[in-house]
This record gives sequence, C-alpha cells and structure tokens, in this order.
Amino acid sequence: MPSWVIDRYGRNEVLRFSRDMVLPAIRFPNEVVIKVHAASLNPIDLSMRSGYGATALNMKRDPLKLNSVENEFPLTLGRDVSGVVMECGLSVSYFKPGDEVWAAIPPWKQGTLSEFVVASGNEVSFKPKCLSHTEAAALPYVGLTAWSAINKVGGLNQKNCGGKRVLILGASGGVGTFAVQLVKAWGAHVTAVCSNDASALMKELGADEVIDYKSGNLEEQLKTLPLFDFILDNVGGSTEKWALDLLKKWSGATYVTLVTPFLINVDRLGVADGMLRTGITISSKTVKHLCKGVHYRWAFFMPSGPCLDEIAELVDSGKVYYIV
Repeated sequence: MPSWVIDRYGRNEVLRFSRDMVLPAIRFPNEVVIKVHAASLNPIDLSMRSGYGATALNMKRDPLKLNSVENEFPLTLGRDVSGVVMECGLSVSYFKPGDEVWAAIPPWKQGTLSEFVVASGNEVSFKPKCLSHTEAAALPYVGLTAWSAINKVGGLNQKNCGGKRVLILGASGGVGTFAVQLVKAWGAHVTAVCSNDASALMKELGADEVIDYKSGNLEEQLKTLPLFDFILDNVGGSTEKWALDLLKKWSGATYVTLVTPFLINVDRLGVADGMLRTGITISSKTVKHLCKGVHYRWAFFMPSGPCLDEIAELVDSGKVYYIV
C-alpha cells in the first residue's frame, strides 16, 4: 500500500513515499483496520521525524526487549485519521465494516500517512456527522491533548467548570483553540493569550478576554486581572516562573502544562536515569507549589475513543468546530 515513511531520523529529506508497504494486519482481537480518507500533521510528527522521544517510544513498542535491534523503521508518521472501518477483530462489537470513524493513533504505533492504519477499538470513535473526513482529521490529536490536560489531569468538567476563571497561554495554536472552545462550552470565563493577529479568532471562539503578549510585559498585563482558577500552559519556558502566582491560593486552583521534559530526559539520559530525573522534577515542583496553595500538574496526549465520543457530541451540537 502507499505510505509516507522515514528510514532514519533527520529533516524533510528523510521522508520517502513508498507504494510497497505491507498492509497492516489485525494482531489482537480488539483492533480495527481503518481505510484512511484524511489525515493531518501535528508538531509531534515533525519532532518524531527528527528523533524526539525515540528512546521512550521504542521502549513502549518493545518493553521486554524481545528484539535485539531497534525495529521502528520504516516508520509511518501521522497521528490523526478520519476514515472507514474495513475490518474488525473478534472482540470488537461497537464497530462494523463501513462505519465512518475518527481517531488519534498513539505515537508508538505506525501512523496515518498511509492508505490503511490499525487502531485499538478503544482508540476509535464515530466521526461527527456534521464534518467531512478532511475537516474531522484536523481535530482528534489536539482535541484529546486538550481534553487530557483540562479534564483528566486538571479535573474540570461540564458540571464543575461553570463560572471558573480559566487562562489559556498559547491560545491560538491547535490545542489552545480547542481548549478555549471546550472550557467556554462548559461555562467558564476564558482569558486567551495570543498575538494580536489572532485576537479576532479568539473572540469568535468565545474568549471573554484576549491578551496580546506582544503589546507589553505579559506578566504585568495578567497581574491586573482577577486571579484564576485554572491555567493551561501551551508555551512553557519562562512562563512557569510566574504563571502560578496568578492562581487563587488555597482554593483548589490548578496549573497544567503540556511542555514537560519527560521525553527529552529519556532521550538524553536513557530510560532509567531519564525517568528518575523526571520523577524528581515533577515531585519537587508539585510539593513546592502545593505548599504555596496551588496544584502543579503535567499533562500528555492520551488516546481515547470514549473521550472522542464526547468531543463528537460537542462538535455536532455546534459548541466546538474544527480549525484549519
């Protein structure tokens, strides 16, 4: 089958179009084969092309080290897919051949820049009826990343989010635009930080306040606003040094960042030392900020068909729509 693959890590020149990739086969009874109608690219694909996270991802692919050599190549990139179910494993009862579905494939699996892709049934969801395949392919990875940070890690949901003050740093990116719509759909007051050229988009998506980080000292601008109940940081870097001071103390307020050193540590130090360094870092920061009356959390993309079901409901109801 045709696929875009890489045979080594590097820049764009390592990409290779092949018509000879082996058709994916169902290996476990909970898997489905999807015929890809549309796929999309995310920053994670560019990072993986360059080798980012390779050590941790190879450990996930072969945790028992049954293979004597690394066997990730040829590697197909692409996480998002919208398409049609072609075949189901014996234990899959929720889907059948012909169903229109969407999914975000975990980065340790072969990706979606291919004619067919295999996914676990619990990673797949019925595609929103109001979206074409091309539109639908723009949402799963960023949607699930935002959902993981806000709901699974941050603890916000439709029942407890109403009236809360939420700050989104890096609001005009893929995850940020989804996050703004999600917490607004749940009734939050949303402050979005972006550049001025994205201000109109943020207002269109429902942001109550938009702060242009280029118009002056961002920290000082935000300090003039009332304190927040929740902060989602898509930027990282120096923002972590002052952003937690914007939270309401001793109220359960939470800061969640998607910019973490986990994969970098494992790549640089190896699995054991990298995980140890990461554990020490997150533990020390969590305790440090907890003593100051706020919660500090890291979040990561989590594949989930059930979460995509909820996202599809929001999309079909008009509360969230795709961004190109």
